[in-house]
Amino acid sequence: MDFKKQPVLHLHFICCFVLITGGCVKAVFLHPTFQYILDRKIKAGAVSYLNTKPLLYGFQQGAFDKELELIETYPSRLANMLIRDEIDLGLVPVAVIPILKEHHIVSDYGITCDGAVDSVCLFSNVPLENIDTILLDYQSRTSVALLKILLKEHWKIAPQLAEGKEGYENEIAGTTAGLVIGDRAFVQKEKNKYSYDLGTAWKQMTGLPFVFATWISNKVLPADFIERFNAANAVGLSQIDAVIAQNPGAGFDLKKYYTQSISYTMDEEKRKALKLFLSKMEN
Repeated sequence: MDFKKQPVLHLHFICCFVLITGGCVKAVFLHPTFQYILDRKIKAGAVSYLNTKPLLYGFQQGAFDKELELIETYPSRLANMLIRDEIDLGLVPVAVIPILKEHHIVSDYGITCDGAVDSVCLFSNVPLENIDTILLDYQSRTSVALLKILLKEHWKIAPQLAEGKEGYENEIAGTTAGLVIGDRAFVQKEKNKYSYDLGTAWKQMTGLPFVFATWISNKVLPADFIERFNAANAVGLSQIDAVIAQNPGAGFDLKKYYTQSISYTMDEEKRKALKLFLSKMEN
């Protein structure tokens, strides 16, 4: 069909028209600050670690089933998906922010800590000053960037850094250390003599909490969607016991992890810490 003189409707400063292309009918909404197409669900991505389960609980109970497609994977892959516009928003490592052409923090929730986080650690069999090489976690962006800052500014050591491959945790031995994040960090604590918590080290260096990940979009999303999306994040935080019941066999104290190690709210102090971290990444 030739696209000519299609009707334009004005409603609350939103223009609506029907675009027919190749037999596909799409309702397109234009707004001074956003444009989105209602012929598909909004695609959201989240880290597949246990620490995200309280934030995802509300969605897994059916919230947004008709308008949201939720994808779970490891952090660095999730960040790449947001960069390539394969998802519209994600609970992604904050180190991706400088790489995005456009970014919006769309929620009051994230994966943060105020001191020890327990699941982002540098593991070694020798003290820090005796480490020659550090294997970097291939699943991480933010934790790797944080480690580099801490090595330079806090611990003031300069070991060789090498990209870890799948199974690299088994190579942590002698003077070779390794950065391990997520659920695997709890397993690694049983294998190595020394464990250096990056959340603790950042707190010691700056006096601030740390933000590992938060909900970021690569485009402006409708305000009403963001409001409801934000509320859905809060559901699991008020039902931690139910979240734990859905995730048995963790091998560590999930109640302590969810209520003491991880902090899920993005307050002004954490936004200040995020700004400081991003500025240090640029240096």
